[in-house]
Amino acid sequence: MKYYEVNFTIAPCSQDAQDILSALAGEAGFETFEETATGLKGYVQQVLFDENALKLALEGFPFENVTLSYSIQEAEDKDWNEQWEQEGFEPISLPLPPSKRKGNLIIHDGRHLPSDIDVQPSAIMIEIDAHLAFGTGTHETTRMICGMLLDMQLDGLRVLDCGCGTGILGICALKLGAASAVGYDIDEWSADNTRHNAVINRVDDRLTALCGDASVLAPFATTPDGSPSGFNLVMANINRNILLNDMERFRSVMAPKAQLILSGFYKNDCALLESKAQTLGLSLKATRTDGDWACLLFSLD
Repeated sequence: MKYYEVNFTIAPCSQDAQDILSALAGEAGFETFEETATGLKGYVQQVLFDENALKLALEGFPFENVTLSYSIQEAEDKDWNEQWEQEGFEPISLPLPPSKRKGNLIIHDGRHLPSDIDVQPSAIMIEIDAHLAFGTGTHETTRMICGMLLDMQLDGLRVLDCGCGTGILGICALKLGAASAVGYDIDEWSADNTRHNAVINRVDDRLTALCGDASVLAPFATTPDGSPSGFNLVMANINRNILLNDMERFRSVMAPKAQLILSGFYKNDCALLESKAQTLGLSLKATRTDGDWACLLFSLD
């Protein structure tokens, strides 16, 4: 995937100004940021970049005495996760709800084994080998969705993971009892990584990974009479703009009484996403936050 690197200059620069700028640029499709001495460095997919949308977003900057400027260049085409992949990540432990069974869900990278974590005999283990893909459980949004999955009854459900990255969410659902999962991602390496991790976790016979955007969902659309061919649970951990754009497609593949989990956005985006969901007949059932990030659970009543 090709990215633009946009260097934002803030004068005078402050932490508050950087935080607001990252939120505004996120509305224009930017996915990640690095703080610099004079502002921010932001990264956005070339195919999704809309400079007019960026300019409109920046018009809402609330500091009157601050000057903003930016320059755009093609980001270096490299393995952005290379150093992280070499270092890996420390194991993550999430407790299982007492109503289910005693134990914990442990996510690890195969190199950093959970020797310092209290591993219950009934622990559910997930190994994630990440290559150029998002989703290890270390990010707040991934942890929140996994936490929601732990609180749900997933036995026998058909699950969809939109923007699957490493495949962690689909794998987690399968480990918790889901019958089958389909994941898709716009990046071929993410689809490949999902297949790879499905094999590692011995769920490859129940997980299908597709390459493409939300248009790959067309064959899964439910029939007008609510055919049970739809998914019982849909998950999407993607940026706000893509969620707003694709939510109608998510709705089109949901079976009766299906649930939808959304994350990948900030708390101040919740009202906008809830409003969109309501127009599609989806009711908000739960909200979680972690720092500035949020996670929403909807149900198709």
